[in-house]
Amino acid sequence: MTEKQHITIKGVKEGLLFLFDDQCEFSILLDELQNKLEKTHLQVLTGPLIHIHVKLGNRLVTDEQKEQIRTMIRQRGNLLVQSIESAVPETAQNKEAVELKIISGIIRSGQTYEHDGNLVLMGDVNPGGTLYCTGDIYVLGALRGMAHGGVDGRQDVIIAASLLKPTQLRIAGVISRPPDEWVSGDAAMEFACLKEGQMQIDKITQLYRLRKDPIVFKGV
Repeated sequence: MTEKQHITIKGVKEGLLFLFDDQCEFSILLDELQNKLEKTHLQVLTGPLIHIHVKLGNRLVTDEQKEQIRTMIRQRGNLLVQSIESAVPETAQNKEAVELKIISGIIRSGQTYEHDGNLVLMGDVNPGGTLYCTGDIYVLGALRGMAHGGVDGRQDVIIAASLLKPTQLRIAGVISRPPDEWVSGDAAMEFACLKEGQMQIDKITQLYRLRKDPIVFKGV
């Protein structure tokens, strides 16, 4: 029985087109690509400079995976990778899915909660309680303790709360102890963000001005 081929090589006007199956594991593709480059397609791939165009189909790949493909093809000195394209929409390629964690309860004094991604807390953060997240922080309650968003250095995150009255806020490396005038006293949820490196406060209804593109979340 003939083994299924996951990579099809076709001649086109600009050179050669590599069509990758988007249904198999990426490691299988790499193994087959290596085999074609070193064994089965030597005759086709031998000669003067050949321009290579790679089509990934509906496969979402990272920059690292694209570089793996480029590096493998470049091992043959006469092959020049001109493009590596995916049919996945550009917005989905450029934004990694962000894990959204939803928890309920109270973060009490002395307690710390950490999450890699975006966090929604349905409850309060008491004075002395701390939240650490690589992404956004949304507190559906009172934020009276400390919250640190973008702990890995991201500066485009927000920290929002129904009652935003923290002892300290941090976004990336920027630390702020919000002044009293940050708290409006009404029922509208507010959020903090960085603008030109400075911590600022605004109503959550104004968030669309900051983020005009949709965010892709991966539920947890």
